[in-house]
Amino acid sequence: MATAACGSRLPESEFGHRPPGGSGTSSPGTGTAHGPPVKVGIITSATSAVGGAVFTGPRDGARAYFDVLNASGGINGRPVQVLTCDDGGSGIGNNECVHRLVDEEKVFALVATTALDYAGAPRVSAEGVPDIGGQPIGPAYDTYPHLYSIYGSQAPRRGGKPGWDGRLYGGTQVYRWFKREQGAGTAAVVSYNQASSAAYARLITRGLRAEGYKVVNEEVDFALPNFQAVAADLRSQGADLVFDAMDTHGNARLCQAMDAVGAKVTAKVTNVQNWSDSVAEDYKDSPACRNALWVTGSSRNYDDTGNPAVRAFRQGMRGHAGGDRLSQWELEGWAAAMWFTDAAKSCGDRLTRACVERFMGRGKPYTADGLLLPASFTPTDTPPRTRRNCLSVARWSDGAQEGKGGWVTQGGDMTRNCFTVPQLPYSP
Repeated sequence: MATAACGSRLPESEFGHRPPGGSGTSSPGTGTAHGPPVKVGIITSATSAVGGAVFTGPRDGARAYFDVLNASGGINGRPVQVLTCDDGGSGIGNNECVHRLVDEEKVFALVATTALDYAGAPRVSAEGVPDIGGQPIGPAYDTYPHLYSIYGSQAPRRGGKPGWDGRLYGGTQVYRWFKREQGAGTAAVVSYNQASSAAYARLITRGLRAEGYKVVNEEVDFALPNFQAVAADLRSQGADLVFDAMDTHGNARLCQAMDAVGAKVTAKVTNVQNWSDSVAEDYKDSPACRNALWVTGSSRNYDDTGNPAVRAFRQGMRGHAGGDRLSQWELEGWAAAMWFTDAAKSCGDRLTRACVERFMGRGKPYTADGLLLPASFTPTDTPPRTRRNCLSVARWSDGAQEGKGGWVTQGGDMTRNCFTVPQLPYSP
């Protein structure tokens, strides 16, 4: 099931060496990779119960990056060989992918992992395989050493219980932003009756209440969701904001139901997983809700074409899988591949896993040339009570991107869109 591919792109500013041109952003060169290949694996829940292509964005972004990188000379003259594996969204499938890539293919590292059930994480950690830039869908990236999520972590990551004795922490910056910028006071939280969705919804609810919101909780059955009833209740409750812990398909159906019953809100706030060009098609039957869609995250808006690093990403995606419809997860997959590449290049001719992990654990915030909010791995024995958190905010507009629709950045540059907020505990 593993398929070989190649991969892509040049180093960035924190590495202290930029490509020719002086633009401050990496761009394709003309070198040719010729040394022994560096094998990396990408595990993705490409087929799963939540629908096809839901989790493929990070994989596609990483592969595009490595393609451009190889065309530019690879990692210190060595090409990157990419091996992918679809775990089917199950723990059994995930363990099979880990076995195939780690034990049989002997990959040097994993990059941009996006697994619905990362059951193989303990094996990856036990084998000392660096897993860089993965999407933290579950608690694995706050549990095990050698695993590095795309957003960084302060958790001890010693194995066993996740986070700090089984508790993780999240900030309230998103809810404070909407209260300050939109004057919102009532918020609804919609989730599936599924473990990870429910856990995320609990965190959202706690954060909203900490910021003084009235909260309305709505749960839908994962197998037989009744979105019409939820939409009707949202209208009767008069919610200003709607937050969700659902996939794109669930969001689209909820929006369709909201338009059908006339449930209008200031903002329908979704997560980074749903930050994509497919909005125009996914929400084609719900124009009112579609133009009330907002997203928040920890990476720069992929539609921010005024940014040179974003332009390099968009150029690199042309002609690749997913390149015709871009997404924020593709951008984060691109950034994950860049993070691994910079870590590997720091080793020079002595590429070892230990050297790569020294780069990852050095404590210096990493930004992938400004595509990410500063992320690092600085474990603390005691969780922080407060933290200065920044966020990227965007809103969908049918009139953006030359009338084709797109995401418009809100609130200014993400590096200055910051708040010092409480860190609230929750159980994953």
